[in-house]
Amino acid sequence: MTKNEQPRILVADDEASIRFVLREALEAKGYSVTEHADGTNALEALEAEVFDIAFLDIRMPGYSGIEILERLQTLPVETSVVIITAQSTFESAVEAMKLGALDYLSKPFTLAEVEALTEKALRSRALELEVRALRREVGRGLSPGGERMVGRSAALLEAFKTVGKVAGRNVPVLVTGESGTGKELIARAIHAASTRAEGPFIPVNAAAIPRDLLESELFGHEKGSFTGATEARPGRFREASGGTLFLDEIGDMSLDLQAKLLRVLQSGEVTSVGGRTTEDIDVRIVAATNRDLDHAVQDGSFREDLLYRLRVVPVVLPPLRERIDDVRSLAEHFISRYANDLANGPCGTSESAIEQLEAYSWPGNVRELENAIRRALVLSTGGVLTADDFDFLTESPDAPTLAAALEDIVSQEAKSLLGDGDAEELYRSIIDRVERPLLETVLEHTRGNQIRAAALLGINRNTLRKKISDLALDLPSRSTP
Repeated sequence: MTKNEQPRILVADDEASIRFVLREALEAKGYSVTEHADGTNALEALEAEVFDIAFLDIRMPGYSGIEILERLQTLPVETSVVIITAQSTFESAVEAMKLGALDYLSKPFTLAEVEALTEKALRSRALELEVRALRREVGRGLSPGGERMVGRSAALLEAFKTVGKVAGRNVPVLVTGESGTGKELIARAIHAASTRAEGPFIPVNAAAIPRDLLESELFGHEKGSFTGATEARPGRFREASGGTLFLDEIGDMSLDLQAKLLRVLQSGEVTSVGGRTTEDIDVRIVAATNRDLDHAVQDGSFREDLLYRLRVVPVVLPPLRERIDDVRSLAEHFISRYANDLANGPCGTSESAIEQLEAYSWPGNVRELENAIRRALVLSTGGVLTADDFDFLTESPDAPTLAAALEDIVSQEAKSLLGDGDAEELYRSIIDRVERPLLETVLEHTRGNQIRAAALLGINRNTLRKKISDLALDLPSRSTP
């Protein structure tokens, strides 16, 4: 549907009054409406013509709304379906939504509900078409067998919507999200759907390259400019000319290098380490981080002006635990991808396995799920993965929040001490309160064996003995001196 076309809506209900009310309300909004009194004619119309939305009664002569919905799943039809239901058939409507219905309209309904649902359906359809177009572009841009983003959750679709809007515009993008959420895949999607798709995509992980080498890695160096520089190197900025430079883990970049990066982004020129001349560059920047850069700006570890320069358009990738609806499709995707190599043939998954996967917290996000599927395929002895194949997923669903809870406790304690004016001993007081239960727990675990306790803590035995003395800890009765 183009911007100049009228949205086309089909209404199927055996009650003439319902059809009349819907037609009047929708046509008043400028929509084109086709109506049918039975499911058979409605299905034929949906198969023969293109409709943006279909309002289908759950019970009517011929095919029911549920049966039409099931049939549409097997056809190349992109119509958004809204089920019309009486209150007594609410459970059937919920089942219909599981089959792919966008929403339901409960009788009796108001015109405001009709208008709201119609607008929702049109927005959803536009977004879905945009995502499909983007994925087609990405498919053309990536190499055969290249990885792609998988999922239909609202949060992921929102990220795709942003990608679709920004891909064709030559502006910096900052992708944020926890490790393993797919930040590089988003960067590759932006590149593949952009006008630079024929150019290079050059990834650089700022956290994986030693700080003293990262400058020459990015900007290049001249021969002899430093020890080991036996030949000149162009640097990643020059290599990415005409394409996209992906700066991963940008939050780990040192402040001095941040300043140099900012100058390059402002001037559009790069100078090699040891060089005396500048060179114009034509590079699109996509950066990514798992850090909170606003917090990093506050604590002085990241430049505010660089953050503004990089975050022209932000894309936020939610952790997998916040889009559990995507676990099933991701699992099926990874099974399809690896089954032939790791399971010697096609492999399916049981509902019990999916339920177990959906109940897990996935602290490692999509990357952890991928590795879990690979492990299960290798060790499974059957053609279907079951819940037993994922028994190794033992982490509590609450585990991802434990670290945050501890940080919150420390933060609240610090605020309390500052509020009491007892700031001089702030650090020592908090450290003592954290160290005491830690040391007591480890010493109890080792039954007072200080050598084993020191090894577990990664400290010297003498250091441990001093801490025991300073904190006046009571050692377990079977202590080893």
